[in-house]
Formats: sequence, C-alpha cells, structure tokens
Amino acid sequence: MESNGTRSRRHVLAAIVAALGVLTAGILLEVLGTILFALTVAYVLMPVQRWFVRRGFTEWTGALAATGVGFVVAVAVFSPIVLTLYVNVDEIVDIVEGLPPEIPIAAFDVTYTIDVAEVQTFAIDLLTSTAFSLVSALPVLAIKFALFVILLFALVLKGDEAARAAIAPVPHDYRDIVDALATRARETLYAIYVLQLATSAATLFIAYPLFWGLGYEIPFTLAIIAAILQFVPIIGPSLLILPIAGYHVVAGELAAAVLVGVLGIALVAWLPDIAVRPRLARRSAGLPGSLYFVGFTGGLFTLGAIGIVVGPLIVAVFVEAVDLLADEVNGDADVADLLDVDATDDSGAQSSEPESDTEATFDESRSRPADH
Repeated sequence: MESNGTRSRRHVLAAIVAALGVLTAGILLEVLGTILFALTVAYVLMPVQRWFVRRGFTEWTGALAATGVGFVVAVAVFSPIVLTLYVNVDEIVDIVEGLPPEIPIAAFDVTYTIDVAEVQTFAIDLLTSTAFSLVSALPVLAIKFALFVILLFALVLKGDEAARAAIAPVPHDYRDIVDALATRARETLYAIYVLQLATSAATLFIAYPLFWGLGYEIPFTLAIIAAILQFVPIIGPSLLILPIAGYHVVAGELAAAVLVGVLGIALVAWLPDIAVRPRLARRSAGLPGSLYFVGFTGGLFTLGAIGIVVGPLIVAVFVEAVDLLADEVNGDADVADLLDVDATDDSGAQSSEPESDTEATFDESRSRPADH
C-alpha cells in the first residue's frame, strides 16, 4: 500500500510537470504545431516499432525503422502538394483567368447576370500569394521538418517511458478511465492517419487516369487536389468535382459537365470510401461523420493545418469522456427507463402504501381500551 506522503509527492511532481509543460509550450509556440504533429504520428508508429522489435530488431533500431517509415510517408504525402503548388500555379491561374467575367443564368424567361470578376481577382491573388509564401517559407519548413523527424524518433524510442510517467500520478481506481481515453485517442489517430491516408491514395490513383482520359491539361494536379480534399469529411472531393462541372456549364459544354459530374462523383468522391474505408475501419474510432466534420472545421479554423488532426481528436476524446460519465451515473439504463416518470411515481406510491397501513394500525391500537 502506498502512503499518503508518497501519493502527495507524486501529485506535486505531476503538478510541477504540468506547469513546466505549459511554460515550455509558450516558449515553443512557433513550433508547437510541429510538436503536436510529431506526437500524434509517434502514437500511431509505436505499434510499428513493436512490430520491428518482435522480428529481431533492438529497441533503438526498431525506433529508427519506424521513424524511417514515418519519414517516407511524410515525404510521399507532402512533396506532391508542394511541387503541385509551386510548378502548376501558373496553369491554375490561367484557368481561373479564362473564366468569363459574367455568367448569365436564364430562368422563367428572365436572364440574371452574375458578376464573377471580383471572385476571379480574389482567387488569383490567393493563388499567387500562396505560391510566394510557400517559396519564402521553404527554409523554415526544412528546419521544422528536421525537427519533426528528430522528435518523432525520440518519441517512438521513449514513448513507453513517457506514458508510464504520465500515468504514474493517476490513482489506481481511475486508471481504467485513462485507458479508455487512450484507446479512443489511438483509434481516432488511426482513423485520421491510416484510414484517411489510404483513402486519399486510392482517390489519387483513381482520379489521375479519369482526369487524363477526359482531356484535362493538368490531370495530376487535379488528382492531388482531389486526394487532399478526401481529408475533408462528408463532402470531400465533391468540392473539386462540382466547380469543374460548373465551369463546363458556364462555358456551354453541357455534355462535359454531365460526364465529369457523374464520373467524378461516382469514381473519385464515392468509390474510395466504398472500396477502401470498410476494409480498414475495424480499428477506427467509429466517430460519427457529423462530429468528425465539427472537429475538422473547428480545429482547422482555430489551430490551422494541425487542427485537421487535433480537432477530431479532441472531439473524440470528449465524446468518450461523456460516455464514461453516462455509464458511471446511469449504468445500463436506457433513455426510456431514465425518463419513465409514471413508473417512478407508481413505485413511489406503492412503497408509501404499507407506511399508511402501519400508521393506521398504530393509531387504532392507541385508541382501543386495554383488556384486563
């Protein structure tokens, strides 16, 4: 049995670690997104490191191999995005500039004209500023990527020690809660990284031949954009397909609009979800799409790019905590049982009846004369 002094000492040390963690986060604010990204990726790669260890690797070489896997995947994911934005930005700008400044829409013998010149100007300025910012930030991005790799290796190698240090101050009676929250976090990160990444890869391999076969000048760029949009829950690549179809409608190419709309929605937006996601969803968190969308958008707008991961993760852990609280308070009772007021009133009335009979008997015995 642990003494009260030992538990208090652990709690004080935990409070010191938490306070220093907040201070460190404030100092490292500029690279906090990189650190959070490395933490979440390391959490997913730790089972990979154990897999290497079971096959004869040492702890150090297993961590190195798992970090190599993360490095290769990160390069494979981000390098096409950077190259696409840098190399093909001029072609994308030409396409936007080729849009007509006004779009006439006829309905009920009345023609409405939509002015898109301001939208064109905004889109062109956004594309050019993004490309310029990307080129200017390449040295900083290189340093952050090096930090990501080093931190990823350290976390994968010493992840178990860090987990034990985090769990140590928690009383034994509450460690099942920590385990449940950690399990939900692991399943959510698996769903974000493994499941979404596999779905995006399938989208890329399907979208490229489709756009190439339909005769688009930049099929690989469009396929990359579709793969990136696969991370957007619910709507996904539809954000690309529908504007392309609308572009053909404006240009008077109705057959092309129908073709790219039908094939794009069916093959690019839906087929990867149908073919890939069910096969990998066994270990995912099963977070509803609506909550995933809330976490995605909220995290993106609040934290930037890292919010794509952190937002759904926080929402998933919050939902798990609510479920644990509900199970703790209500047990196995369903909503109908909890809200069945009539049953509660009946049971209360039944329990009060014997008390009334007892009171009547007691009063009767007090009023009856005693027999001598």
